[in-house]
Amino acid sequence: MTLRLGDTAPDFTAPTTDGEIRFHEWKADSWAVLFSHPKDFTPVCTTELGYTAKLADEFAARNVRAIGLSVDAVEEHEAWKVDIEATQGVAVNFPMIGDPDRVVAELYDMIHPNADATLTVRSVFVIDPAHTIRLTLTYPASTGRNFDEVLRVIDSLQLTDGHKVATPVNWTPGDDVIILPSLSNDAAAELFPDGWDEQRPYLRVVPSPV
Repeated sequence: MTLRLGDTAPDFTAPTTDGEIRFHEWKADSWAVLFSHPKDFTPVCTTELGYTAKLADEFAARNVRAIGLSVDAVEEHEAWKVDIEATQGVAVNFPMIGDPDRVVAELYDMIHPNADATLTVRSVFVIDPAHTIRLTLTYPASTGRNFDEVLRVIDSLQLTDGHKVATPVNWTPGDDVIILPSLSNDAAAELFPDGWDEQRPYLRVVPSPV
């Protein structure tokens, strides 16, 4: 099943290190970062899960819940958590889905046979409070993900959901933003009374509204 932006994230029931969950019920009205890692007790994955645990306060400030997955069993996750804490200096503080039967992995198209026929790739799904998929990322097994970028995208999504703006290349919170081209100048003037830098009619740069 190929999932695209705007699709509803499939619901599922699965065992995790925090007990059995039903995904939509577990995430409720929060944002969620659902990410897969190829295999427990592997080096890159160890660093990724440790760093995700270190972002707990950042996720909480954005109303985001993180949840990981691999095709290993929950019992293996529990054993691996000891290594993650010992090597990364932080305890895993989010649930890890056990998916040895690959039910969730198949549901979210996390197994790419031409890369590996049995292990999940490094997939990331950012899902909003309405259970809508807002971001998908896929990394190769050899490359650790940039979770700071995931946070940056969530910041952009939350900003642009609340204001009629888009964020330009390499934007970070506090940087200037772009007024949506669909907004007329008259309508823009009501929202941005201090004006904007009109570099082109379609490129109107304005300070961030928050």
